[in-house]
Amino acid sequence: MAGLFLLLSGLWFYLRPWWKSKKAHNFIGEDNEDLGKQEFIQYDFATLSAATSEFSVDNKLGEGGFGLVYKGTLNTGEVIALKRLSGKTGQGAKEFMTEARLVAKLQHRNLVKLLGFCSHGEEKMLVYEFLPNSSVDRFLFDPIRRESLKWKTRYKIIMGIARGLQYLHEDSRLIIIHRDLKPSNILLDKEMNPKIADFGIAKLFGGKQKYGNTSQIVGTQGYMAPEYLLTGEYSEKSDVYSFGIIIFELVSGQKNRVLYQATHMEDMPNHVWRLWNGGKCHDFIDPILQNSAPTSEVMKCIQIGMLCVQGNTDNRPTMATVVLMLTGSMPLPSPSTPLMAIHDYSLPRFDIDATQNHGSTDQSTSKLEAR
Repeated sequence: MAGLFLLLSGLWFYLRPWWKSKKAHNFIGEDNEDLGKQEFIQYDFATLSAATSEFSVDNKLGEGGFGLVYKGTLNTGEVIALKRLSGKTGQGAKEFMTEARLVAKLQHRNLVKLLGFCSHGEEKMLVYEFLPNSSVDRFLFDPIRRESLKWKTRYKIIMGIARGLQYLHEDSRLIIIHRDLKPSNILLDKEMNPKIADFGIAKLFGGKQKYGNTSQIVGTQGYMAPEYLLTGEYSEKSDVYSFGIIIFELVSGQKNRVLYQATHMEDMPNHVWRLWNGGKCHDFIDPILQNSAPTSEVMKCIQIGMLCVQGNTDNRPTMATVVLMLTGSMPLPSPSTPLMAIHDYSLPRFDIDATQNHGSTDQSTSKLEAR
């Protein structure tokens, strides 16, 4: 009996590393690529609980469809951002697993860095680098903090987002469509370098696939491309559209809202188009930038933004082309009208059946279903 016990103990000691790696593989999911191969850390629950003072409210950074985001400090002194999914939360669990699988395969200076994970019973957690300056929207849409957002910094943010998207669309091993690009999902490090975050509803394309289609429209109103909002079709050009909106917001310091004119309604792309045609684009620039930003560079960004929000997806540039235009390596073509005025659309009716806060901000993400 003692011999059998020693044999079983030996087998357990020998197989334990394999069993742990299988747990990591099952946690991440498919594609035969587990986190262990990426040399990420598997944190234990007790360590993360202690780092966040038992997930105290004081350490809460934000809330999303997956659960909560916390700031934590490990016993080594390293500061982390922790995404915690607790319990059976349906779509939140699916978004969490999507983000885990995707981010584990991505490495770029303009993408948020995944440090490790934790799987403890029904609880799943992702551990990210902590970015001390929160997200772009926390600066851009705050009337006081926006004053510190000089043009040099805004241009660096625009360029960094463009390079990160180029990597996702063209330079990584996988083609990844983010589908929820917005200022609240662009985090800022201590030097104000941007990092794209929150891949919970991202889509992965393989082979020669260029387009996807869904009957369940998930994203944030104001940043969704019209073809996606109206038909459910998405592609890399959907992200390009969202990027164009972010350019407009960084230039103007304003959110993309529907504006009510005397005879019609218009959103930000059509508002900018009208100003462009009337030679009044200076009126669109954030007053904070009026006397400090180089006019030619700001106008170049406005023009690139208009090219990104063209109604016809074929007329939108790729992100590689956008990077070339931003660096001055390619001449800028003339944009055409982005879209018809909003009231001219035969818009489908949508029910908003979920509104969630993602990341560390108060921006909403809506799940829309056509009816």
